[in-house]
Amino acid sequence: MKAINQLARFFFQAVNDKRVLPSHISLYLALFWNWKKYNFSAPFPVYRKNLMSLAHINSIATYHKCIKELSSFGYIGYMPSYNYHQGSLVYLNDGNYNEKS
Repeated sequence: MKAINQLARFFFQAVNDKRVLPSHISLYLALFWNWKKYNFSAPFPVYRKNLMSLAHINSIATYHKCIKELSSFGYIGYMPSYNYHQGSLVYLNDGNYNEKS
């Protein structure tokens, strides 16, 4: 039930946040799916290629822009690994998001 509440809080905030674009929402859903895959543990590892496929993002630049913005907006915590074989670490924030600009 915690996971559904987490997703609902994200959508409640994102719907009123004009900075959040469809690519951000798609990437957040891909992150949420990975969070589920790792039994809702935090942080959990993510791999760019996998997330891009799940989110239907074709550009590496768009992926990096979106994941960094989700982090700076306060929707996720993101710790990049810069190592192709070791996933970056992500956690989904619990609803205390940064205020809109």
